[in-house]
Amino acid sequence: MRQDKVLSLVGLATKAGKTVSGEFMTEREVKSGRAALVILAEDSSENTRKKFCNMCEYYEVPIYIYGDKDTLGHAMGKEFRASLAILDEGFADGIQKQMKLNDRQLHKGGSI
Repeated sequence: MRQDKVLSLVGLATKAGKTVSGEFMTEREVKSGRAALVILAEDSSENTRKKFCNMCEYYEVPIYIYGDKDTLGHAMGKEFRASLAILDEGFADGIQKQMKLNDRQLHKGGSI
């Protein structure tokens, strides 16, 4: 049930134009300081995980691993997505609350 709520919030944020997806776009938003939250698919590569974990720690952006590529893409109305960034603080807060209930937090930027 909670997974549905997380994915629903991702879908709403996408419809509101408050998300970006794909490795390049997600990286760009994190480095620019516009990303409020990063979500990686559970089936993303180890290299992708390491890259985003290090980047999010450096830029102090919360990062979570959640769902698989197909599920994240479907929630956004797109094809497979290994990474996405939430750009709105309100959506990011709501998603993080649900993620914490699911205890899926990988780490919070700056507090490892």
